[in-house]
Amino acid sequence: MTDVHVPETEPAVEGDPPVHLEESHGMTDKNYVKLAFILAFVTGAEVIWSYLPTWDNAHGFKSFVEVAGLLIMMGIKFFCIAAFFMHLRFDNKILTRVFYAGLFLATFVYCVALSTFHFWSA
Repeated sequence: MTDVHVPETEPAVEGDPPVHLEESHGMTDKNYVKLAFILAFVTGAEVIWSYLPTWDNAHGFKSFVEVAGLLIMMGIKFFCIAAFFMHLRFDNKILTRVFYAGLFLATFVYCVALSTFHFWSA
């Protein structure tokens, strides 16, 4: 998929071809396709979930369940994309922590901004 320069070593014996060092950084193409199908399935579930007749004119607990379900599915998709497609699982742990710290800070600031507009009381 991507062109990664793999350094060659000197041949062990004169006349032998150079040995390529294999570096594994991520999943195989087959696993990426599997993950894409999983993400497509979760996206389909989100669409179906939002169009269920149960949520028509939903107030109170039903509305909470609808939004909570959508947020959970969104979180699953975000985690999969960040962990595998953005390679956060394979990066240095400090970089992953910085990424998630920024994400949580942005979410907190967004919730505070919505609170100033009385968004939650509607």
